[in-house]
Amino acid sequence: MISKLFNALAKTRKSIADSFNILQKNKVSSETLDILESTLISADIGVDTTSEIINLIKTSSGDNYIQYVKDYMLSILNSNKLDTQSLPFVKLIVGVNGTGKTTTAAKLAYYYKLKGNDVLLVAADTYRAAALDQLEIWSNRIDVRLISNQSAKDPSSVIYDGMNASNSQDSKIVIIDTAGRLHTNKNLMLELEKMKRIILDNFGNYSLGTMVTIDSTLGQNSLYQAKEFLNYIDINSATLTKMDGTAKGGIVFGLNKELNIPVEFLGIGENIEDLEKFDYNHYINSLLDISDG
Repeated sequence: MISKLFNALAKTRKSIADSFNILQKNKVSSETLDILESTLISADIGVDTTSEIINLIKTSSGDNYIQYVKDYMLSILNSNKLDTQSLPFVKLIVGVNGTGKTTTAAKLAYYYKLKGNDVLLVAADTYRAAALDQLEIWSNRIDVRLISNQSAKDPSSVIYDGMNASNSQDSKIVIIDTAGRLHTNKNLMLELEKMKRIILDNFGNYSLGTMVTIDSTLGQNSLYQAKEFLNYIDINSATLTKMDGTAKGGIVFGLNKELNIPVEFLGIGENIEDLEKFDYNHYINSLLDISDG
């Protein structure tokens, strides 16, 4: 069965395949390498990674270029593997405005519920009423409990209440939606550390993971956004959202290579089930048009 990810990367895959076909037919030359270099950069692979791929091809002894590139891409993603959280655990969802945090929180709750887990959602975006409304709709639809407080001004107090509820109800997974924030608002960024401390200091029986949502259509700009969050809080993983849109796909390598942030999930549509666990082998195969078999 063709996956949604495979379909989402169709344009990128075709442009990369065309460049490699030109390389195979005309052999390695400055002209064919320039074409490949331009294609990889356009696919958001990143300047540094692209440069290393070009050098790899220049110095290779054979002509199985696709396999050389796949092996190199795998080495990048294998070098920074995701730390698996043990139950019970918390996922604190952070990111800039408009990256799909609230939808991702709901999708994660649904994903883990389908696997038989008791999941609790916490609405800690106390600045945007629409975020709470959206989570209430999703929680009712997927039948997952939601902790919220419309009158609360301090998101950390909502998180504390949510964690207390999780403890008393023995929920194994807590998904916390937070407000979107830009690095230019220092007070909002500093709030993240307070949220983290509330969990670590009072609910040490839970494993805490901070997940950043990245709008994959923004390309290399999303790296800058993620980097700013690292100045205020440790980030354990990323979810790439809007992969069904105009995303080119290569940002995965920059997140791993430059920021040491492994991708954990991919948002591949607007429906609640449109969330895929990131499989780096399938991802690279989808980019390079290689069969998973």
